[in-house]
Amino acid sequence: MPLSQGRAYLAIPGPSVIPDTVLRAMHRASPNIYEGELHELTDSLIPDLKNIAMTDSNVAIYIGNGHAAWEAALANTISAGDTVLVLATGRFCIGWGEMAAGLGATVETIDYGSHAPIDLAQVEEVLAQDKDGRIKAVLAVHVDTSTSVKNDIAGLRAVMDSTGHPALLMADCIASLACDRFEMDAWGVDVMVSACQKGLMTPAGLSFVWFNAKADAARGDRVTAYWDWRPRANPEMYFQYFDGTAPTHHLYGLRAAIDMIKAEGLDTVFDRHAKLAQIIWAALDQWGTTGPMQFNIADPVHRSHAVTSIGIGSPNGDALRNWCEHQCGLTLGIGLGRSPADAYFRIGHMGHVNAHMIMGVLGTIDAGLKALEIPHGEGALAAAAQALAQRV
Repeated sequence: MPLSQGRAYLAIPGPSVIPDTVLRAMHRASPNIYEGELHELTDSLIPDLKNIAMTDSNVAIYIGNGHAAWEAALANTISAGDTVLVLATGRFCIGWGEMAAGLGATVETIDYGSHAPIDLAQVEEVLAQDKDGRIKAVLAVHVDTSTSVKNDIAGLRAVMDSTGHPALLMADCIASLACDRFEMDAWGVDVMVSACQKGLMTPAGLSFVWFNAKADAARGDRVTAYWDWRPRANPEMYFQYFDGTAPTHHLYGLRAAIDMIKAEGLDTVFDRHAKLAQIIWAALDQWGTTGPMQFNIADPVHRSHAVTSIGIGSPNGDALRNWCEHQCGLTLGIGLGRSPADAYFRIGHMGHVNAHMIMGVLGTIDAGLKALEIPHGEGALAAAAQALAQRV
């Protein structure tokens, strides 16, 4: 008999759980878009978005998903025929590179596969050989949602500086913003992209591009009136924030979500995500002592605090996901970009998530492993409880 009735839990790595506070803020009539409260609210978002990204640089808001932010970042900086270096550690940086190719760039990809972070020594060697500065931009993903790898973006900047290479450093922080610590200015990032539906706890539909003066000066020939970040970042009239009608209800929701982050404190938000990730990892350590289950990323230093990708053998990934959702109301992430996809599943632990929610996820997975007779080590829930008890 299914026990899935009641509030479902969407434990995928985005869109994440939407707080009731955000839903209530969005549940209202459309406001006046020409003056008044909406203008003041939008203006108030700009310094807070900069603070969350830890930057004094510009920010532009786009009505669209993370792919929109990818295109905006590229359209404002590259010209047809420019070379971009893609450092792929999963499906998403590959996708960003495909978009660059679609805009007329020459794309060179170093693919590190699905289980490892960027090899900084190799990148240093490649950049050192580019004596003529042929490479105009280096594209990297801070946390790749498909693999859950976390890359060393500060280390990447250090490598670029050590070679004296002038390329722009562009970082995708869609899965990591307000989950894993990211410091745009301190880490020397020129362009940073993100979206609202993960750590920012707002329904999908807004994306953001932060850019510094170096990136703005690059100004390639691909930019159009809609993608142009200059009027969005420094509007003379309100409509220029969005090149048209504002995404009114999303703005109210985002304001409420950012207020929640500010009330908790950004450092505390980072600490909470780190602690919840460690609780999940404690359970996985035990499950993995027997049977096929294993971390996709072996080294904890390179694991995201927002999403964990897990290998469990084909077809166990899909079987476990289906059991958890249809028997218990828990939705886990698919093996996105993996081969075979049914050999993997992912746990999203980003945004509006707390300890009892994570313990519920782990308890449901443990029951699913038993119900499906998938071999696994025992003691996972006890290990998770001990990890929780030691960290609260």
